[in-house]
This record gives sequence, structure tokens and C-alpha cells, in this order.
Amino acid sequence: MSILLNEPGVDGLRHTVAALREWQFNGAPMQLHPGDLGWNWQFGAEAAAAAIRTWSRDGEILAIGFLDSPQLIRMAIAPEAQHDEALAQQMLVDMNDPDRNVLARGTAYIEVRFGELFRGLLFDDGWVDDEPWTPLERDLADPVDECGVRIEVVGPERAEVRASVQRAAFDESTFSPERWKAMTTGVPYAEAECLLAYDDHDIAVAVATVWSAGPDKPGLLEPVGVHREHRGRGYGTAITVAAAAALRSLGSSRATVCTKSSNVGAIATYESAGFRHLPQVRDLRRNAQYLFH
Repeated sequence: MSILLNEPGVDGLRHTVAALREWQFNGAPMQLHPGDLGWNWQFGAEAAAAAIRTWSRDGEILAIGFLDSPQLIRMAIAPEAQHDEALAQQMLVDMNDPDRNVLARGTAYIEVRFGELFRGLLFDDGWVDDEPWTPLERDLADPVDECGVRIEVVGPERAEVRASVQRAAFDESTFSPERWKAMTTGVPYAEAECLLAYDDHDIAVAVATVWSAGPDKPGLLEPVGVHREHRGRGYGTAITVAAAAALRSLGSSRATVCTKSSNVGAIATYESAGFRHLPQVRDLRRNAQYLFH
């Protein structure tokens, strides 16, 4: 059977998320996670569906791509399909053909951390390494210590506070209560929580959202942020420890996160919260002068 490129549409989102959950396992390279789709659900189900591409054979999804932008696709490949040459060849064709509605023409990026066959084909075709990222993880086999500050699980009544801390933690953020509510209606949020950390004056100072992929599977922190007016006081470590504890309570085997290797402050914060960094990984880049076949 041939490999088919599809856009699953809103009706196919639940099936796509279910496949992505099944592909998460301990010890695997950190690839696209249900939480990545869940965070994008803030823009609504239609937008979430429009950003997804799947590659299937005989109705079985073998690979999933999330268009984080028209120039960046973040990939996950089914463990049993990582050595599937027909799949890798078809994905390469689709990435290089702008008429396939995957990547825009010119400079583009692929995050693909699992599937050496596909990565090898990309290199052979002229793609090159881009900037390094550092994955980090914390094993959740043992209980997580108290984080030292008050933590609240966000419900609708705290959506405004949660959104305001997000905007104060990330300079270009336009996150809003409406987007939080849209995100929480998404399929991945059935196994997720938003957390707020408070200081001694009961002021919200940090935020994190955690995403489980199911029992005994790695969970994801996305995003984690500290209010710009409250940095340097240990709240980043505190909210990260709380996030790890929340994932453990959701049944996750590990807490995972990935950040640019240049963000040494974030890496230090995760390490102070009990995370260990894994070997660096790199996205792949196609330069603007690339000649399409």
C-alpha cells in the first residue's frame, strides 16, 4: 500500500492524539508530544487540526507532523516505522514540494529526533544541522519533595491570573483567558493541569502547564515561566518541582522538557529542580537557496 499524506481535520484529532500518546516511551529520543498539540489548542480545534499532517498506510498513522509555523514542522514517527524506507522517502518528497502543503518554499526547519533513516535522507538531500537544543528529564519513580511555595491548580475562576502571569513571563505572549479556556477543551487536556505558584504575599509569580501521555509514559512541561518582576528568587525551581509532582500524580513515568542550549539560565533551573540533561539534539534546516526537485 502507498503512503498517504493527510490533514486529519477536526474529526480526526482524537485519533491523531491517541496515536501520538502510544508512541511515547521511556528512553526514546524526545519527539513531538501530545502536550505540544494541546498547547496549540488555545487557538481552537480548527486551528489545531489545520496545523497537523499525518502519513498513513492502509489507515494506520505512521508519522505525525505539527506545523509550528509555515517554515517549521515538528515530527513524531511511530517506533515500528522508524526503519520504513517507503515512509522516509515519501516524507522527504512531501517536505521538498511546496505544493504538498507541508512546508513553505525557501528556508525551512524540521524537528525530527527519532528516525535516523529519515534524518539521513534529509542530510543526503542537502538539509543541514541547525542550532542545538537540550532535552532534560526527571525520573518520577520516587516521590517528589515539596516545592516550598503555595501551588494552585488552575480552574476557570483563575484563568485571568494564569493568563496574566503567562504574558508577564514571555515578552511576546498574547495569551488570554479565552485562549486558556479553548486549550482546556482540547483532547490532550484531559490528562493535563495548569499550575500557579504564589509568593508569601499571595501574589501569583510563576506558571506551568503539564501534559501526561498516559500512565507509565513520559509527561511534558509546556510552558514554564516566571513573572518578570519576580525572577531570581527561586520560583522557577519551585514551579518546576511542582510540575514534576503533578505529572507523577497523573501517572507519568518521567517529566520532560526541552530548551535551546543557549538558554543556560533555563537549563540551570531545570537541573536545580532535579532534572538531568540529555545529549544535545539539533533541528535540521533547508537554506533559502535550496533548489526544489
